[in-house]
Amino acid sequence: MTNAEKFGIQVPEILLPSQDVDLHKWAVIACDQFTSEPEYWERVAATVGDAPSTYHLILPEAWLTRPDKSERIQFSQAKMHEYLDSGLLESHNGFVLVERSVGEATQTGLIVALDLETYDFNKGSQSLIRATEGTILDRLPPRMQVRRGAPLELPHILVLYDDPDFSVLAPILEQKDVLPLAYDFDLMEGSGHVTGHFVKDPETLDAVIDHLAGLLDPMNYQARYGKVDQSHPLLFAVGDGNHSLATAKSIWEELKPTVGMDHPARYALVELVNLHDPSLKFEPIHRVMFNVGDGFAYLVTKYFEPNYEILTVRDFNTMKELVLTTSAGKQRFGMITNGEYRVIELTAPKSNLSVGSIQEFLDGYIKKNSDAEIDYVHGDDVLDKLSQQPGNVGFFVPPIKKDNFFKSVILDGSLPRKTFSIGHAKDKRFYLEARRIIN
Repeated sequence: MTNAEKFGIQVPEILLPSQDVDLHKWAVIACDQFTSEPEYWERVAATVGDAPSTYHLILPEAWLTRPDKSERIQFSQAKMHEYLDSGLLESHNGFVLVERSVGEATQTGLIVALDLETYDFNKGSQSLIRATEGTILDRLPPRMQVRRGAPLELPHILVLYDDPDFSVLAPILEQKDVLPLAYDFDLMEGSGHVTGHFVKDPETLDAVIDHLAGLLDPMNYQARYGKVDQSHPLLFAVGDGNHSLATAKSIWEELKPTVGMDHPARYALVELVNLHDPSLKFEPIHRVMFNVGDGFAYLVTKYFEPNYEILTVRDFNTMKELVLTTSAGKQRFGMITNGEYRVIELTAPKSNLSVGSIQEFLDGYIKKNSDAEIDYVHGDDVLDKLSQQPGNVGFFVPPIKKDNFFKSVILDGSLPRKTFSIGHAKDKRFYLEARRIIN
């Protein structure tokens, strides 16, 4: 068995449009972005018009409630067949090195295919590829309807690997200047620039796969994560597009009994990105509880009793500073209520992350109190403002640290929902490459 087979990596046949296609119109952003801003997608439709575009091959989730949803899905699959039959899509065997501007940084990724047999999105998964957030099963059926029967897949999935030494891409970057160009253009709607290079040389492909396999070397693994169980190691963690990969897995499980194991739908096209890529910034997602009584803050501390310490501080910034300076072996989060700012330190946390510790309490409270509601908010100002309103309590949680990310998934499984966000909506991955998923 080769390293590629052992670790679930396939060198795919990637389909890209022919050179006469306008790539600025071809590539559109992930379907789950700007769902509350239909005007964004209306502008995309106007930009694209009738030109060849991935817009015609997807269903933006902003349109999920439209009465013509089924017709739109049928249209997208018909367009896939049209693009395949007309020769508009050209075949390339290999990986693609992707460099994309994300804010002021450049994100470097690698397009590969991953074996869905090595992926399990269910709670408690011990698979080689794992979800980083709980999968909401209700979100899968409409996505499965889009993929079921489609001849092509187009990825917007980012899968992370933990390579602090940047060894995996080194064999490619050393020769980037001589790699053939796959694409080089500006993305629409101010989403920056993207450049791709084909990686086809067999020796380079093998070197990359071997470096990925090397991340699971027992000594290397222990150095990064400590004395954890290595019988079921974690190599890949889904950073973005978890529900899309779960959809691919679900469709594969449907097909497998009738098509056998040697079928293109067994694999999914993704972009691998190093967890330590400078462009990746994990932003915290805070919590605000609505419609809770005056005794709610007491219940929070009671829940963690006796393994907690509490400190009341003068303002938001002081609270934030203390939360972000947690000492080893302890966890802190901020609590805002009735104009007061408190820092709660957990001295014997049950979760590897403070957000996991508080989320467990909040979930239990909501189940017992039907009037209570929770919202997940970005930004300090929004959190502070909402938390000052009568009946509300806010929780400031620290961002997850990169050196703790994989270890948390290994120890706790899928992270609590809304643990982190990666980048702004306009920086999400665009549909660009395609892959055939039918024989």
